[in-house]
Amino acid sequence: MRFTDHVKDRLWFYLIAALSLGLMLLFLFAYRVSGQLIIFICAIFFLFIIAEEAVGFMRKRRFYSQLRSRLDKLDKKYLIHELVEKPSFFEGELIYDALCEANKSMCENVAEYKRSSADFRDFIEMWVHEIKLPVASLQLMAHNHSDELGEKFQEQLRRIDGYTDQVLYYARSENAEKDYIIKDTALKRTVANVALKNREAVQLCGACIETEGLDLTVMTDGKWLEFILGQFMANSLKYISDGREPVIKVYAEELPDRVLLHFRDNGIGIPAGDLNRVFDKSFTGENGRNYAKSTGMGLYIVKSLCDRLGHSITAESVQGEYTEFTIGFAKNEYYRMENS
Repeated sequence: MRFTDHVKDRLWFYLIAALSLGLMLLFLFAYRVSGQLIIFICAIFFLFIIAEEAVGFMRKRRFYSQLRSRLDKLDKKYLIHELVEKPSFFEGELIYDALCEANKSMCENVAEYKRSSADFRDFIEMWVHEIKLPVASLQLMAHNHSDELGEKFQEQLRRIDGYTDQVLYYARSENAEKDYIIKDTALKRTVANVALKNREAVQLCGACIETEGLDLTVMTDGKWLEFILGQFMANSLKYISDGREPVIKVYAEELPDRVLLHFRDNGIGIPAGDLNRVFDKSFTGENGRNYAKSTGMGLYIVKSLCDRLGHSITAESVQGEYTEFTIGFAKNEYYRMENS
């Protein structure tokens, strides 16, 4: 707070003081008061104004300067009332009390929306679990019909099951820490489970799955990793390239500080302009518009889960040649000591 700002804000007071001084001088001259007495009275008047303004400015300056400096440095600005002292002047007390009331009201509203969001998320999770029962029943019924129509039914049911999984994992991704268990997970078994779950889709596409160097264990949650690899698998089978046999290669390499799991296909690839946005929410890109309908949520959920689990994830692709996703698992002995 600058003194010039204080003076500008107090112009009305100076105007009233000047009018009061003028009226006082008018009466003093009218009653023929001596000049020395008039000068003495004016001096006292000016000393009073200067003292009052100086004291008022210093009291306000400390509070407003503290408020501004700490507000500029604070990330969560709604907590500003916690970092400033309650001032000793009336206007500052009003501002301080208003900040406290506003923060209290904001917290109550945020808590209400969080409860509403949690209730909705719980409902979605329950709905997904319920809808999986009839989907599984339909898959079994379609499996009993080995004709071409039964295979088409199975393919559409697998898509429905995949989309319901996306809904479930998206609902849980905001609070994934409540649902995962970090422990030693065998990559070979995890990849095998994903391949087994997608075996019919792989057979229909005539794809070949190659694995290498998967005799490693990483610290992660197996269920979440299966979902992540399942999304990679679904994309590889969705964007296969005409004219060559679809090949999906999954391999791992061990580095001194981490383990890298590579998931590579020889599909249509990702355009260079879309590559840095594939993990953005609802981004479908050129492939999603031209080759297959896409929600743009699968890789976004994958990135969100990897961030929650503490894994790195990167995408590399050359359009018309290949697409490769790489997940990095840090070597952390802390979890192993906790679980031993």
